[in-house]
Amino acid sequence: MNIEQIREYCLSKKGTTEDFPFDNDTLVFKVLGKMFALASLKWWERGEAAINLKADPEYSEELRAEYNSIRPGYHMSKKHWNTLYLHQGELPSTLIKALIDHSYDMVIKGMTKKMKETLLE
Repeated sequence: MNIEQIREYCLSKKGTTEDFPFDNDTLVFKVLGKMFALASLKWWERGEAAINLKADPEYSEELRAEYNSIRPGYHMSKKHWNTLYLHQGELPSTLIKALIDHSYDMVIKGMTKKMKETLLE
C-alpha cells in the first residue's frame, strides 16, 4: 500500500480526521481526537515507508515474532504501539488494513460510552 491508499483507508473510518499536530512531517489520524495511526512523510519520501499503529500488547508480541517488518513503536510506547515497515514488502495489504482496523478498534475500546455513542449517530 502507498501512503495515499493508507490515507484513504484511514479517512474512510467513521469519526476520523487527519492533521499534523507535532510538525509538518508527521501525518496523524485520529478518531474523535484520539490517535490511532501516524506516518512520517519524510520516511515515505526517502523510500522507507512505515506507519505506527496501536495494538493489544499480547497481539503485538505475536506480530513481532511472526513478521520482521513489525517492530516496537518508533518514538511511541513500545508496549502499546507497533511500527510497520512497509518498504520491506513483507506485509500484504490485507494485513495492513486489518492492523489499521485493530488500532482504530483499540482506541474506540478505550473511549467513554458517550464518545462511542457519537460514532453510532
